[in-house]
Amino acid sequence: MAEDDVPWSTLGFAEEAAVFKGPTQNARVLSEGWVAANAFCPSCGATRLTAFAANSPVADFHCGDCAEEYELKATKGRIDAKLVNGAWGAMKARLAAANNPSLMVMGYDKARTRVTDLIVVPSHFFTEAIIEPRKPLSMTARRAGWQGCNILIGQVPLAGRIPLIRAGAHVAKRAVLDQWRATLFLRDATPTARGWLLDVSKCVEDIGRPDFTLAEVYGFEARLAAIYPNNNNVRPKIRQQLQVLRDMGWLDFNGRGTYRRTS
Repeated sequence: MAEDDVPWSTLGFAEEAAVFKGPTQNARVLSEGWVAANAFCPSCGATRLTAFAANSPVADFHCGDCAEEYELKATKGRIDAKLVNGAWGAMKARLAAANNPSLMVMGYDKARTRVTDLIVVPSHFFTEAIIEPRKPLSMTARRAGWQGCNILIGQVPLAGRIPLIRAGAHVAKRAVLDQWRATLFLRDATPTARGWLLDVSKCVEDIGRPDFTLAEVYGFEARLAAIYPNNNNVRPKIRQQLQVLRDMGWLDFNGRGTYRRTS
């Protein structure tokens, strides 16, 4: 059996980690305990992640080798397209911070107390376009005026939803590392340039098949114009982003305005 065919962890939670009466607290302790005991660093491949001190305001884990930071969200059942998050103001500040953590999202089977799905969204896929502010709490609420937000996981391009465990099966560690490294060009892009690349990439995915034409991407012109109202040259910008995605290996150009997604 090849090394990449060997599962790199157990899927079951450690039962002795459940020490709280509340189900939410138990789920957090179990999921964080599993990551600390089993997860590797998707950025560099280090075999263990280290937990931050309890109640860290930003991240839950960090890698001692490459210093990548991770926040963990765990949900019962399948991973939803929308995750409830904390304060909208704090999230906006986090997006602008140099140490904005990458996001790990875990789906688990409550009855079998085991991990079923685990993905990581690298921090360079986070833009305001995937953060949805919620309605502020009413003035009669205990925290009147407080405003939370949601993370729109479903709006992240597939290249940025890197699976580590899929439907109860491990993804080979090498495949995880390769997919992460294929996205690193985004980390060096400015926020605006990164936003354009990710938004055009999502438009390409929304066509719904690997092969597509430039004309089909032009069909999303109104969507992109609404996101970037100050840009009066949306079509040239679309062509530019497709060229960058081609150069980075995300697309193949087949000539005469036709392309193919490679991932």
